[in-house]
Amino acid sequence: MQENSNPFFSVGKEIKDEYGRVVGKIASFAVTPSGKIDAAFIEQADGKFSKCHLENLHFNGEEVTFTSWVKSKASVFCDQIPLIWRKDQTLKDLVEKKKISSELYQELHSNFEGALTQLKNDAQALMEQIDKEIVRCNEEVKMLNYALVNLEIEHEIGKIDDESYQKAFNIIQENLRRVNVEKSDLEATKSKLSNILLGDSPKVAEQKAEEIKIEASSVPDLPEPPVVVYVKEIGKSEI
Repeated sequence: MQENSNPFFSVGKEIKDEYGRVVGKIASFAVTPSGKIDAAFIEQADGKFSKCHLENLHFNGEEVTFTSWVKSKASVFCDQIPLIWRKDQTLKDLVEKKKISSELYQELHSNFEGALTQLKNDAQALMEQIDKEIVRCNEEVKMLNYALVNLEIEHEIGKIDDESYQKAFNIIQENLRRVNVEKSDLEATKSKLSNILLGDSPKVAEQKAEEIKIEASSVPDLPEPPVVVYVKEIGKSEI
């Protein structure tokens, strides 16, 4: 959450995700007796209500952006795993320099090791979830391309007028853009998390993730309208 904004200004306002899709509207906030805001109550686009942690929301005046829980969790793992690893390494240096006892080292090392193992297991489970999200994006791209082809066919045979065609075409193209950006984000997030687990520093892992996003953005992912050619059968000409 942005510190210099008042979240209550956003009550009743739309929430959009990072890709511009409307998630819902803020109906209220969960506030502690001390006045701290813990979460937001959201009326989703389908009319259902849900509770969203504030860490997944970014406030900029009256504008509210929802950040994917996948990216939020990955960010936590990418911060915590290298930190605990560095602490454990520092602990090892201290015992080698005889600044702490072996007994104290073993106790603290065991705590760090247990926490690190749990974080790595949770991070691995998150990567599997990211894979499922990437599959979902691929399926959505496939469906949108089918929609585009069918739109072209119906337009060519005259069942859809030009104005309606253009509106529908723009909708499909915009959704293709969004899902492709989301997919590249997911792939970059997975790459960063994977490299952190392999021992890369956060900075190096971030650089590799950015390279993946740049590579993905260099490939044209929005298809041009397909050209449907109809061949009219020519009968015998009259003499």
